[in-house]
Amino acid sequence: MYKSFSMELGGRTLTVDVGRVAKQANGAAFMHYGETTVLSTATASDKPRDGIDFFPLSVEFEEKMYSVGKIPGGFNKRESKPSENAILTSRVIDRPMRPLFPKDYRNDVTLNNLVMSVDPECRPELVGMLGSAIAASISDIPFDGPCAMTQMGMIDGELIVNPSQEQWKAGDLKLTVASTREKVIMIEAGANEVPESRMIEAIYRAHEVNQEIIRFIDRIVDECGKPKHSYESCAIPQEMFDEMKTIVTPEEMETAVFTDDKQTREENIRVVTEKLAEAFADREDWLSSLDEAVYQYEKKTVRKMILKDHKRPDGREITQIRPLAAEVDIIPRVHGSAMFTRGQTQICNVCTLAPLSEQQKIDGLDPNEVAKRYMHHYNFPSYSVGETKPSRGPGRREIGHGALAERALLPVLPDETEFPYAIRTVSETFESNGSTSMASTCASCMSLMAAGVPIKKMVAGISCGLVTGDTDDDFVLLTDIQGLEDFFGDMDFKVTGTEDGITAIQMDIKIHGLTRPIVEGAISRCREARMYIMENCMKPAIAEPRRELSKYAPKIDQIMIDPQKIGDVVGKQGSTINKIIEETGVKIDISEDGMVAIAGTDQEMIDKAKSIIKGIVTDIEPGQILTGKVVRIMNFGAFVELKPKKDGMVHISRLADRRVEKVEDVVNIGDTVTVKVLDIDKMGKISLSMKPGDLAKKDKNEK
Repeated sequence: MYKSFSMELGGRTLTVDVGRVAKQANGAAFMHYGETTVLSTATASDKPRDGIDFFPLSVEFEEKMYSVGKIPGGFNKRESKPSENAILTSRVIDRPMRPLFPKDYRNDVTLNNLVMSVDPECRPELVGMLGSAIAASISDIPFDGPCAMTQMGMIDGELIVNPSQEQWKAGDLKLTVASTREKVIMIEAGANEVPESRMIEAIYRAHEVNQEIIRFIDRIVDECGKPKHSYESCAIPQEMFDEMKTIVTPEEMETAVFTDDKQTREENIRVVTEKLAEAFADREDWLSSLDEAVYQYEKKTVRKMILKDHKRPDGREITQIRPLAAEVDIIPRVHGSAMFTRGQTQICNVCTLAPLSEQQKIDGLDPNEVAKRYMHHYNFPSYSVGETKPSRGPGRREIGHGALAERALLPVLPDETEFPYAIRTVSETFESNGSTSMASTCASCMSLMAAGVPIKKMVAGISCGLVTGDTDDDFVLLTDIQGLEDFFGDMDFKVTGTEDGITAIQMDIKIHGLTRPIVEGAISRCREARMYIMENCMKPAIAEPRRELSKYAPKIDQIMIDPQKIGDVVGKQGSTINKIIEETGVKIDISEDGMVAIAGTDQEMIDKAKSIIKGIVTDIEPGQILTGKVVRIMNFGAFVELKPKKDGMVHISRLADRRVEKVEDVVNIGDTVTVKVLDIDKMGKISLSMKPGDLAKKDKNEK
């Protein structure tokens, strides 16, 4: 039965149609927010997938170009692989939804969001987030929802609930918060150095709005929700755990797990697994799930020791950061490089500078976002964790980590007028044992400074972990979590920022939300840690941006010309500008407002190109002294090209102070000569002189 539900949200009407379309999906919500329309569906397989030890959830965010009245570019004229924005949106939807499905559920689940129309006042990403939560809540798929999501912007210090695309892009805050009925379950933020107290205020303002949305979803579920279906649990039998503890005692497991070396720990666990496999040789049903059982045993051991004894696997204190190291200029000939090491996590970042013409073009749903000047790319090869597998290009995790570090540094980059370069930083993961994205932020910051990019302030990042007990006030926060604490803990709370405020947040959790003391404690702990990292590691390596670029980086000079003369510089079908480029070897970019950027590695050639362009756009007037090339010789004189398609003539009597019998006695075709403009007649013909006396003589029209 088709039903429609509406509520006012952020000054606009949110409408959800249930039973109108996609009726064969387990759950479907046809979402309308303003004139933005998204179809959100939730589907699940009938049976669990064999041979897996995780919940197989897939989240898709499909951007259809027809939603903004465009035909896709490219040969095929149809949408192909997801854009970076679609992948990042899918990750933001996944993070709060995944913990609310049963941990022992092994049926494939897909949450699909089809963007069908876009109203610039109502961001489709938000509509898809809400649609997924509603579709899962009303479906028969086991789901401990509902949850809700709100985006917060900030302009001139004022918080804005669910800002428009323009407000989102222009504001000082891009915050997305997901909540359950009582707790915050996901935080994602980009910010222009927003103070910690202001960020917490914005988070809990969004949390309040989420409670209104959850009450709205409850009404939809009450009228349209399906009974949740039963499923085959894949949990490890308690009998197996009890038997394992008699073979490998808790004390033996503690000894195996608690070491500061990842490889040693993995070898210890391998020995434990082999011992258990030998003991269970006649229990085929247990052998099939032995790896998962050992993982769970290891997890319980680590959590117990952290929570009860405040003992971390590598012996650190709860607030202690692993050993730090930083250095710059480790890669020759690149424009900038830096390496940051924190324990067994090591990132090498390389910075490349290029003319603005090489910025990334974006063909997406936001008409105002057509190019990206700063790009941060993150790579995670298998050798960084001691494994072997072929490289298949960046996955969703790599794209997400790269975007987080990129978002962290955007607020401190100089604008184009101050630094007219496209900037790319690439983080190569040399070694990984926890929070490589935060190491990437630190390495990228140092690499930018080493390259001479005049960033406004230093940025660092750190991750805070969490282990919870049976009650809300029974928890331990862990500064600088390593891989094991991430895998077995309840939270990975990443925060980047400067000395003055936060630039990015990304929070992943595995439980049903965080209390306010946990959120505030994590943000505070991350601030203390990033201050320590900057003072004790990064600043000793490089304290401020270098004042000069690398000799291998392109030099860029800018001049402003009259926009009406852009055509003169470009020439017919680009003939003039291409000729300048061919003569000088530079790159030339011209903006619509008349800003000309000339890039090259040879300053002499940059100056030459600049001089040619100035000559083209400068009006020729009597009295000017100019340089030009001899392009034609007649019996009575020589024609000199002063600018493209603009020649003047030097009469034979004006070639020298002496009498000249033959023009070729003084000049030949191709010679570069200095001339003075004597006169321009009504027909535009220009008379020139090369006589030293005329060149030295001051003229009343000279400037």
